[in-house]
Amino acid sequence: MTESHGSTRARITPEEALAYHLEPRPGKFDVVPSTPMATQRDLSLAYSPGVAVPVEAIAARPETAYDYTTKGNLVAVVSNGTAILGLGNLGALASKPVMEGKAVLFKRFADVNAIDIELDTEDPDEIIQAVRLMGPTFGGINLEDIKAPECFIIESRLKELMDIPVFHDDQHGTAVICAAGLINALEISGKRIEDCKIVLNGAGAAGIACLELIKAMGARPENCIMADTKGVVYQGRTEGMNQWKSAHAAVTEARTLADAMVGCDVFLGVSAKGAVTPEMVRSMAPNPVIFAMANPDPEITPEEAHAVRQDAIVATGRSDYPNQVNNVLGFPYLFRGALDIHARAINDEMKIACAEALARLAREDVPDEVAMAYGRKLTFGRDYIIPTPFDPRLIHVIPPAVAKAGMDTGVARRPIIDMEAYEQTLRQRMDPTAAMVQSIHARARRSQSRMIFAEGDDPRVLRAAVAWQRGGFGRALVVGRDGDVAEKLTAAGLADAVAEIEVVSAAKTPHLRAYHETLYARLQRKGVDREDAFKLANRDRHIFAALMLAHGHGDGLVTGATRKNAHVLAQIGHVFDVRPQDGAVGITAVLHKGRIVLIGDTLVHEWPEAEDLALIATRGAQVARGLGMEPRVAFLSFSNFGYPLSERAIKMAEAPKVLDRMGVDFEYEGEMTVDVALNPEQAAKYPFSRLTGPANVLVVPARHSASISVKLLQEMAGAMVIGPILTGVPKPIQILSTSSTVNDILHMAAIAAGGLSVR
Repeated sequence: MTESHGSTRARITPEEALAYHLEPRPGKFDVVPSTPMATQRDLSLAYSPGVAVPVEAIAARPETAYDYTTKGNLVAVVSNGTAILGLGNLGALASKPVMEGKAVLFKRFADVNAIDIELDTEDPDEIIQAVRLMGPTFGGINLEDIKAPECFIIESRLKELMDIPVFHDDQHGTAVICAAGLINALEISGKRIEDCKIVLNGAGAAGIACLELIKAMGARPENCIMADTKGVVYQGRTEGMNQWKSAHAAVTEARTLADAMVGCDVFLGVSAKGAVTPEMVRSMAPNPVIFAMANPDPEITPEEAHAVRQDAIVATGRSDYPNQVNNVLGFPYLFRGALDIHARAINDEMKIACAEALARLAREDVPDEVAMAYGRKLTFGRDYIIPTPFDPRLIHVIPPAVAKAGMDTGVARRPIIDMEAYEQTLRQRMDPTAAMVQSIHARARRSQSRMIFAEGDDPRVLRAAVAWQRGGFGRALVVGRDGDVAEKLTAAGLADAVAEIEVVSAAKTPHLRAYHETLYARLQRKGVDREDAFKLANRDRHIFAALMLAHGHGDGLVTGATRKNAHVLAQIGHVFDVRPQDGAVGITAVLHKGRIVLIGDTLVHEWPEAEDLALIATRGAQVARGLGMEPRVAFLSFSNFGYPLSERAIKMAEAPKVLDRMGVDFEYEGEMTVDVALNPEQAAKYPFSRLTGPANVLVVPARHSASISVKLLQEMAGAMVIGPILTGVPKPIQILSTSSTVNDILHMAAIAAGGLSVR
């Protein structure tokens, strides 16, 4: 099992994991209608009597089920819980969180709808019968976490009985990604697969599938040796054998893994931690390839392997090392391509096409947004032989290769005629929102900031601070009282975190005198005497935290979870210039159904005039570029380009003229209604518009309209909201809302650390 279920850099507590699966409601996905369901007519079309028409059409021509139902984009994720991750046989019900997770991965990475089905039986015949009978519902079957050897029996029989793809991902998913990495590793090492001596350790479902696919790609059976817990699988061995192992029994004198490793070119491990020793690696051929894919701990770590062989190319199943063999690079895109040709099966040719496409993609220049998301430049070589899971090109590169192989081998019911148009539709399926959040967090990890969490009496803030530290983002500095923080962390099930985070307060800091002097110097001509300044620094945690930041005793600040925005902004303003006239602006990111729009000003300017609106536009454009978006700014109103005429809209028409005089380097237009800004069909009525596509930065007339817009989208449409992002300030400061969740606080801390806000 080589899917990534987290990195060792991000320590997850049981309480955090349970909360994730519990909030905002149990489970990890909803089922929502894709057609209108609001009127009596809608209901009549969706059900009786209108539904009778597609029923009769499908009865007459069964293939039209792909046209009139979800079958063509629906996969069943099926398990009986006999081999859950690394946990073993915990039963069907216990496997449900994993299968739900698999379903959301299908949706996240390839826009494939998936439903988890847990079957409460260990009888292969019962599973076969149950899945076979569900065939009319689904376009494909993904078998998951079913123990060997039953998984071989179940998959093989279902492939014979069903006319849709049946794919056991624990076997073939690992094999495909392993094969992709191996293609590139051998190219770098100057070897051909036909000439390589290959040793595989781990004769379970994944191991056998790896060896079978590699042989299908050209590896010679006589050069391949399999080993398990009892040693080499050789011809004549009787102990611990079955028909699947026997098919790969080698003619060899080697009896132990150490024997087999001598002089071998490639080691593939899907076994257990520590199965490979440095001495075994030392005995391998020059430029050895080592895929230590056991999870959560590899057979040998890259550090251990490179300590004895600098020439080794090493891959693991973990996300905190280069070259991660991750199933999520394969199964979503294999099914995407198979579903789009209405395939009868996923065959070896389709799996090989997937592996070869992945290998080719790793050799291409990596887009900047991918490098940004991973915090380093990615270039084809020994530490980058497999694409990363968040590479946006996967969705439009891998499925076409899979589909073409399916068409060439005759398993396609409906071949794709225009492959270029198909690739374009795949590009449109890509959801940029998750990649954006990933990029924000990666940038924050790279900065390793000391983040000040000003409200140490709030459990949400404390949980976010712990997540910051354990997530590998940097140090968490919590403003609060030691006893209070310890009590609240213990109540939240995080007692072990008390010793990890640093608690600071006016009572224990050695810098209090310097803080007093700074505050008094700023406020002495605003009616604040020395004693008042002393009290403010001592008693107000927002001011104290801002003073910490001003003196370099932290790198960023998040606050505001317990008080209204206006109050917190005013308190921060005692230490920093964050007023409208200082150039501060609040920009909120709204993420919904694969679209991202930035709305401003949502925090600072109460009633901006044309010059203020131009400033808001420039700040919004800066944030957009910081998030990897090319800004297109729309100044919104209830009118379009002067009609209907109203003095309320004048400033929205004047703001673009201000930008004209400024000579900015981004697209902008206005005044316009929101539908013209976002809907290409409505925008087409105004061919003179300077926007080349839908706007992604929306400047609204006033703070109240900005706030109403954001909250309406959040509550009615279920949009994800990040912000308001405070920009144009001298230090990385972000103001939370009183409704912020732990994730919201973590996002805002990441934005502060990533440098999006500083002017």
